[in-house]
Amino acid sequence: MGKVKQNTTLENTVTKAKQSTGYELVKTNYHERLQHVCSHGPEKSKQKHRERGKLLARERIDLLVDPKTYFLELSSFAAYDQYNNAFPSAGIVTGIGIVHGRECMIVANDATVKGGTYVKETIKKHIRAQEIALNNNLPCIYLVDSGGIYLPEQANVFPDRFDFGRIFYNQARLSAKGIPQIAVVMGSCTAGGAYVPAMCDETVIVKNQGTIFIGGPPLVKAATGEEVSAEELGGGDVHTSISGVADHLAEDDVDALKICRKIVSGFPVGRKKEIEIEKVKKPHFEPESIYNYLSVDLKKPIDIHAIIERLVDESDFHEFKENYGNTLITGFARIKGITVGILGNQSFLTAESARKGAHFIQLCNQRKTPLLFLQNITGFIVGKKYEHEGIARDGAKLIQAVANTTVPKITVVIGGSFGAGNYAMAGRAYEPDFLFMWPHSRISVMGGEQASGILNTIGQNGSGNQLIEQFKKESSAYYSSSRVWDDGIINPAETRDILGLAFHITLNQPERTPRYGVFRM
Repeated sequence: MGKVKQNTTLENTVTKAKQSTGYELVKTNYHERLQHVCSHGPEKSKQKHRERGKLLARERIDLLVDPKTYFLELSSFAAYDQYNNAFPSAGIVTGIGIVHGRECMIVANDATVKGGTYVKETIKKHIRAQEIALNNNLPCIYLVDSGGIYLPEQANVFPDRFDFGRIFYNQARLSAKGIPQIAVVMGSCTAGGAYVPAMCDETVIVKNQGTIFIGGPPLVKAATGEEVSAEELGGGDVHTSISGVADHLAEDDVDALKICRKIVSGFPVGRKKEIEIEKVKKPHFEPESIYNYLSVDLKKPIDIHAIIERLVDESDFHEFKENYGNTLITGFARIKGITVGILGNQSFLTAESARKGAHFIQLCNQRKTPLLFLQNITGFIVGKKYEHEGIARDGAKLIQAVANTTVPKITVVIGGSFGAGNYAMAGRAYEPDFLFMWPHSRISVMGGEQASGILNTIGQNGSGNQLIEQFKKESSAYYSSSRVWDDGIINPAETRDILGLAFHITLNQPERTPRYGVFRM
């Protein structure tokens, strides 16, 4: 990065901010936790895996993607601090990478984590990856090395609408939409999991290593009394020369990935939206300067203008309705050359800011401009005066606009995300194309102190401190990301780069005509 360009006023602001911030511990904890969840499980399992001549999941991805290109990993903290931390990254690595110049969704089972078996969060992460692929027309590559469902959790992962079977449903939908899918079977592929390669366009299997079968040798023996080895039952030779379930036989992991890359090279190159993308120009501030405006105390306001200036090209932000409804900041800027409309919270939402937000979203839809929501929101303003003025009606306008927007939208929770403010600012329920969180951010129906106060007022609070601690735990970014309520916790200083990648990926989406419901006047 070039030298920081600041005027005297901005320098004074930064100096004051530095005196009040205490973000170093947050950064340290984030990097330590990230290192843990990317560890691929116990050393013993990794050693055994390598002795079999196999690569770790992220090593496979590194060889698959084009050299010196990005891999946008998603939901690294899935299952964090659950299951006694026995499922780092939920035993699966998902993300978007470049393979032979084509953006692809990659789903890689991590066999060193409980044999690559699936718990609830593994399934949610796998399905979320497929949803992103569907929305953005991304070819899917499955690096399969999994024992299927983690049997002790079967009741939580098998029968429901978005449980294990949804994976194959999504594969059928991807196929019907003409989105290519490749499976590279690099280990076990058992039971329902056998449908992953069976439903792909092409399947590669590693010799003397990959296996595909509906029922493994123990189940076959129990059901029929037949004794058969895994290789005889469903190995590479069987499926490439007898059954035809697989199409290509590879010698090892490296060879399998070379074959996969060769297949992808034959895919048609997807056409992106034809929009004006200007030359990328760096912000006037170093990425790390963003920390000067962050605090672990969410009661302290965040200077949203300072955050925006560190995310957008040339720190140039053209504000819309600057002097109206100024608890919500709206305006246009470019991120990595792409024009975006930005909505960022400066405080709670008022009737004026809700109307302003709805107006701005309509403009962006009409101009085909994607949206960026920067959430730091306590909710809508409350009180007798505001209820009489119809705050619910004006809030509904904003929610109508957010729910029915047809341009891509990306949400970053940069502070608090509480109550209906979460909804109005494109929370998970409103299907943003990507939703990221910063390490210190929090998300819940309200703050713990407010919840305790409400229950105390109505005479139902016997343990206020306990409730406050519960809310503190359950509102953390790590609690959210563990349950795949977002697409990952990201480093604030890397947000601009990640947003640039994410908006570029959304250019694969088709254009849609905006339609709205009833705006109560």
